[in-house]
Amino acid sequence: MTATERASRIKILVFDVDGVLTDGTLWFIPTGKDANGQPVAVETKGFSAHDGLGIAIGRTAGLKVAIVTKRQSDTVAVRMRDLKIDYVYQGQHFKMRAVQEICAKEGITLDEVAYVGDDVIDLPVMNHVGFAIAVANARPQVKQMAHWTTANLPGYGAGRDAIEFILEAQGKLASAMATYLDEANEGKVADIGQGGM
Repeated sequence: MTATERASRIKILVFDVDGVLTDGTLWFIPTGKDANGQPVAVETKGFSAHDGLGIAIGRTAGLKVAIVTKRQSDTVAVRMRDLKIDYVYQGQHFKMRAVQEICAKEGITLDEVAYVGDDVIDLPVMNHVGFAIAVANARPQVKQMAHWTTANLPGYGAGRDAIEFILEAQGKLASAMATYLDEANEGKVADIGQGGM
């Protein structure tokens, strides 16, 4: 089955976060010391505006989006809330369990799930979903298992690549963009972080 055929069946797109929706860099900003005198820091990271806008466009076409990540981060919680992500699973050491739970909630099969990953922790999920996607700089094992690889790097539009490929395979990309632009012109998208921009 071709990548386009696989993408045509997708109902939900699941992203890893670090190294997929971000470039993988983790910034720690010192904020002082705790009651025991130990240093305390806030974790932060950057997200691509292109990916955010892609998620908004995907939503207009009925594409659901989830994130499943091993790390726990307030920064991720805030960004995913702004983007109105359908399912947010943080602190997931066994990502497959979260993906199976999403499938149960949506009433879909794993064949209708796309997953975007970058590292070996993503392989168990990628091995079971209908459409496994690797980001451009993914580990070699991940690229080998993937059905398709993004052109753009993570944190620089890789997520947008995945969304647009799926929508194009489903014949929905042009109409989804037109719908999004109509809504933007009517001021209906300002509540999602300026459409990710």
